[in-house]
Amino acid sequence: MSAGAALGVAVAAAVATPLSAASAAPQSTPAAPTAANSAAADHAALGLSQDEKLIVRNVVTDRDGTQHIRYDRTFKGLRVLGGELIVEKSAAGKEKGVIYNASGKVAVKSTTPKVSEASAESSGAKKAGYAAKSTDGELVVWAGSGSPRLAYDVLTEGVRKDQTPSKLHTIVDANTGAVITSWDEVKNGTGNSMYSGTVTLNTIQSGSSWLLKDSVGNYTTDLNGATSGTGTQFTDADNVWGNGSASSRQTAGVDAQYGAEKTFAYYKNVLGRNGIWNNGTGARSRVHYGNAYVNAFWDGAQMTYGDGSGNTHPLTSIDVAAHEMSHGVTENTANLNYSGDAGGLNEATSDIFGTAVEWYANSSADPGDYLIGEKININGNGTPLRYMDQPSKDGASKDCWSSSLGGLDPHYSSGPLNHWFYLASEGSGAKTINGVSYNSPTCGGAPAVTGAGRSNIEKVWYRTLSTKLTSSSNYAAARNGAIASAKELYGATSQTCKSVEAAFTAIAVPAGSEACDGGTTPPPTGGNLLLNPGFESGAVNWTGTSGPITNNTGRPAHSGSWKLWLGGNGSTSTETISQNVTIPSTVTAATLSYWIRTDTAETGSTAYDTMKVQIVAGGTTTTLATYSNVGANSTYTQKSFNVTSFKGQTVTVKFLMNEDSSLQTSFVVDDTALSTS
Repeated sequence: MSAGAALGVAVAAAVATPLSAASAAPQSTPAAPTAANSAAADHAALGLSQDEKLIVRNVVTDRDGTQHIRYDRTFKGLRVLGGELIVEKSAAGKEKGVIYNASGKVAVKSTTPKVSEASAESSGAKKAGYAAKSTDGELVVWAGSGSPRLAYDVLTEGVRKDQTPSKLHTIVDANTGAVITSWDEVKNGTGNSMYSGTVTLNTIQSGSSWLLKDSVGNYTTDLNGATSGTGTQFTDADNVWGNGSASSRQTAGVDAQYGAEKTFAYYKNVLGRNGIWNNGTGARSRVHYGNAYVNAFWDGAQMTYGDGSGNTHPLTSIDVAAHEMSHGVTENTANLNYSGDAGGLNEATSDIFGTAVEWYANSSADPGDYLIGEKININGNGTPLRYMDQPSKDGASKDCWSSSLGGLDPHYSSGPLNHWFYLASEGSGAKTINGVSYNSPTCGGAPAVTGAGRSNIEKVWYRTLSTKLTSSSNYAAARNGAIASAKELYGATSQTCKSVEAAFTAIAVPAGSEACDGGTTPPPTGGNLLLNPGFESGAVNWTGTSGPITNNTGRPAHSGSWKLWLGGNGSTSTETISQNVTIPSTVTAATLSYWIRTDTAETGSTAYDTMKVQIVAGGTTTTLATYSNVGANSTYTQKSFNVTSFKGQTVTVKFLMNEDSSLQTSFVVDDTALSTS
């Protein structure tokens, strides 16, 4: 056997390398009895009704004993979709905070449907658009968006036209029959080539044969041309598998098994997670020839990768394999929806960890990079499937976040978070890394970003996924969650925290309630162009709505006794305060800064109340930051923004607040400054 001509396999034991204390990731564990026993106490502490029950989904325990308990809910015995919440507790059991999905509300007026289950199942089958092998409906409460509604979760199973399996969930309103949303358990990616070279697999012996299976249970079967079923375990007499080409059926099994083993090892050795379900169990991969896909199964869910083109190369590069298996980690943590902003976060999470596993595998045949599927040549011209440094280079993905992003296919709305991961890891601008040239821009003239290293950012995003996000989380929640995670892992003054924050600014996600100490722009040091900047003279020099500039003791000032208190009404209202100022053309730098604190009676991850900080120049309004009830922070934090681009102009510094019809949010601003040098 000539070197590299075949895929050689030898038995080798996986060795777990402990994380250092400085880079420790949270340890996620299956629901512990103590956590289950705390459900009743948390139910009472959260003031939930007796119609609701909390069910522990999983628990993440930090090294200092802090617990993040993720609960699912039922309402009058019905499963609630989108009703999950996360309770954070100190080691002593004291509640430190709660993260609700969506509005946090799950109650419906009636659990008696007006639409029959048969009618809902018909709608689900129609939505699927293929000949269904089975369709089954379950009465549930839908709380993932809007007001909670009685609904049917219709599961339709079959095979799509491209021959990939499908398990489609269609949520049908049980009172009106309208389709609310839908998603497929089968997340489709692409992989059709063989690029891992000669690899070592942790196979085990059974009698006189070897099995394509390792000691933790990662194993691979051959479907023998079928599109369903369990397949046949790959076996071999000499423990040398495949020949590096599609002429051997074993070659496909080698790539699938190698991807599963390296993904398992990465999560365990780097992130401290014991497999997809965090219980030490490996994944099953099934190989199907003729329709270009390989399936990875866990807990009845499946991930598919392949192009469905009917070619005879159903193999995948390791980043694509790890991408698909990482969908299972997402499903077993935040369980991000596959639509809206959450869909983009879901897909990008798999790209992030697919990239991380590729670097971890450290294969000379497929070196680590920030390109997705660069080896599979799916476009036929040698270009990758996706680019993390500048996602728009694929012609469809977006580099920057916008309010319209959630309407895109998740593979394209993933672009901004992929872009964030690259920027936070490596920084912006032109550079060559591991032999690949990149040139990553920032959005809307945002400042350049300094990277903090891929290893740190991987851990920050895993902590965000496992302790901060819920099924309907959006990019705003991702920003707040990642900054909070960076502070918890590395400290509020660390470069990692600053890189995480700066990279979100660089992809145009508005600032939220979380910030690193010192912010991303140095606070001002020169003279202040704003008059009455601390509001101590009352409404003097500021114009707008009467009342927000106040010395009311209901909220504290940052200094003195006066401040700008926007909102807090608990009713539909709009308030604005502004001041005109001329920035000299001779300055070399100009910085707008202020201190802000927020508090709210709202719950959940929907932004009901907002406050924007804007610069108006020449009829054009530029929004520097948007704050909302989501992630409110009652501790004063200084925010700073580079406004040098406005030099030589007379501009309006404007604070604009909009509050909805119920439940107050207070945005309190103090000690403003527009300083130049």
